[in-house]
Amino acid sequence: MDGGFRMYRSAVSGIDAVEAVSRQSFARHTHEQFGIGLIHRGAQKSLSGRGMVEAEAGDIITVNPNEVHDGMPLGEGRAWRILYFDPGIFGDLAIEAADGGSRRCEIPHPVLRDNRMAQRFLALFLAVTGSGEPLRSDELLVTLTADILREGRQTADAAPVPTSVGRARSLIDDDPAAPVSLAALARESGLSRFQLVRAFSRATGLTPHAYLVQARVHLARRLIGRKMPLAEVAAASGFADQSHMTRAFTARYGLSPGIYARGAS
Repeated sequence: MDGGFRMYRSAVSGIDAVEAVSRQSFARHTHEQFGIGLIHRGAQKSLSGRGMVEAEAGDIITVNPNEVHDGMPLGEGRAWRILYFDPGIFGDLAIEAADGGSRRCEIPHPVLRDNRMAQRFLALFLAVTGSGEPLRSDELLVTLTADILREGRQTADAAPVPTSVGRARSLIDDDPAAPVSLAALARESGLSRFQLVRAFSRATGLTPHAYLVQARVHLARRLIGRKMPLAEVAAASGFADQSHMTRAFTARYGLSPGIYARGAS
């Protein structure tokens, strides 16, 4: 492909497959899924939940669910392939990969340079997006997961979210489509509006409004996966209209809702 984003029809339920060639910079956002990808041309720089990192051709890139991150090209742009795993699927794979040992539920490294792992990822991507043998896909899934989750340097546990911020965040999470004001979030948290914006941003990496829009994008993605018409998805997700949803969705995922819908069908 010469440019843009392509979502493939996946042969494995619970895994989305995307290929991209882009000079686009992404603002801070999150995914609900685990992501494992491979840069195959160019390079990028990103602020992940595990620190500022750079990745170049041949590097494996990863992201954990709800990990705030951004991304910008280094040089002319970059091209990558990535698989997004629903948490339930990845959790089951992690249990198998532990083989009776201590189970790690978070990918420890945002960037990995390992040629064997890169080749295994490419084989898995082709298996998931093609019509290969299910046995081959299953073998690659469990072995790549074990590679990705293997013990490395220990990372510090993330600081717990303050109870006040957690209450405000839950008000959004419980019904992302509902209209909510900063005053209502502040009342729920027991903080002033200014205190809430500052504390919320520090704890989550996003402002309350950015978090709300992200939550609505996540909801839209799930509804699209259920084959709901896009105009209905926009309304059910709390967006003003389909155009508003498309802008928010594309800004975070690179893919438009229409492309995502075709790939998920």
